[in-house]
Amino acid sequence: MTLYFDPLASVTIAWHLPGVGEDRLWLNVPGPFYDGATDTCWTGRVSAPDHVLYGGEYLTEYVYRQPKAPADTALLIEAADQDPLLGYGCDGDSRWTPEAVREWWSERGRVTCYLSDNRSAWDESEVKWGQGIGAALRDFESYIAGGLATDLRISLYWLEELRSPSPDDRLPEL
Repeated sequence: MTLYFDPLASVTIAWHLPGVGEDRLWLNVPGPFYDGATDTCWTGRVSAPDHVLYGGEYLTEYVYRQPKAPADTALLIEAADQDPLLGYGCDGDSRWTPEAVREWWSERGRVTCYLSDNRSAWDESEVKWGQGIGAALRDFESYIAGGLATDLRISLYWLEELRSPSPDDRLPEL
């Protein structure tokens, strides 16, 4: 079993994201990092292509995969530093409740439908915009169908028990 990775513990410099709380875009995967009202300059994927996508009404940035290593955290911090609107937050573990995580998971069909509905447009825009957005949408779809459930169960354990699960601990259900 993979233990919970606390990305904020890996930050070695004094750094803080203001957090955007209720402005959090609904596409963000539950976890410490999230985006709300970011700009639309599309710099997030340049810095953190395995973690950031664009979407929602204004095609703002959102976190589709939480960091699992210090290097991943550094990439998300770089993406956040590129956003002039300071629309990233890193206080998600204090904002996501177990009930909210379970609700997000129960409504994941809304996310997968959104991804499916927009995949062809992103594939077509690849020539103009680049950044591998279409491939990243497919990666996010695969993640939702595969490993995300386990990652969210580990996050739920972290939120409920305030510690990382050990290999012998039973993970909560979604």
